[in-house]
Amino acid sequence: MKFIKYHWNRLEKGATIVVSLSTAANVRLMDSTNFNAYKNGRRHRYAGGLVRKSPFRITVPKTGNWYLTIDLMGLKGTNVRHSATVEPPPLPTAKSAPLRSLSGIQHERPPVAPDEDGQTWDVFISHASEDKETVAEPLAAELNARNLKVWLDKTELRIGDSLRRKIDYGLAHSTFGVVILSKSFFAKGWPQYELDGIIGMSVNGEQRMLPIWHEISRSEIAKQSPSLVDKIARNTAINTVSEIAEEIAEVVHGT
Repeated sequence: MKFIKYHWNRLEKGATIVVSLSTAANVRLMDSTNFNAYKNGRRHRYAGGLVRKSPFRITVPKTGNWYLTIDLMGLKGTNVRHSATVEPPPLPTAKSAPLRSLSGIQHERPPVAPDEDGQTWDVFISHASEDKETVAEPLAAELNARNLKVWLDKTELRIGDSLRRKIDYGLAHSTFGVVILSKSFFAKGWPQYELDGIIGMSVNGEQRMLPIWHEISRSEIAKQSPSLVDKIARNTAINTVSEIAEEIAEVVHGT
């Protein structure tokens, strides 16, 4: 039996073999035992089959020694142009560091002072008014559904406010804080020292603030505050509001 053989001493599980053919052909991916059976005309097991369109992709099922064969048995024609290349396994899916794993998160409930109405809160959300309907209110609803008290309206940010004063006040009466970073947020023209104040709450064992990026790029944030770019945050382009709320709830309920 005439066949074409490719051989790899070691292929990693999850790697992909990409086979290109000039015509239809039988393609088999086999380990050593099954390859020996195949070339001796015995029953064998393989991945692949009759390939009519190329490129054809086969995923390596386990790490080891592998053979790829191409033949025209049962098909018209006597010749086939071919190539076979290997793509490495995909990288693991990137995941944001869980909030509870951050070294700065305090796991003992910090002292929270009652506000002027004698109340304390689990979470406050600092946000530009333009982001209220799209992010702040949906996040507050998700947190409320998880039995958290949310302070929202009093932490809405407007031109002329002091960002640091708003956040300090919110943290004084709440266990955990969120600040929504967006184009509207930065359009308020916060001084650099006030933006750096957010960073100061995210280091040295005092992290009680979670920045959330909303419809803003890394480069846009870097222009406003390079320090903010490298801080642990969540991004509404990657994480759903529900997922963010669930993480916050786990942290707050664990304090």
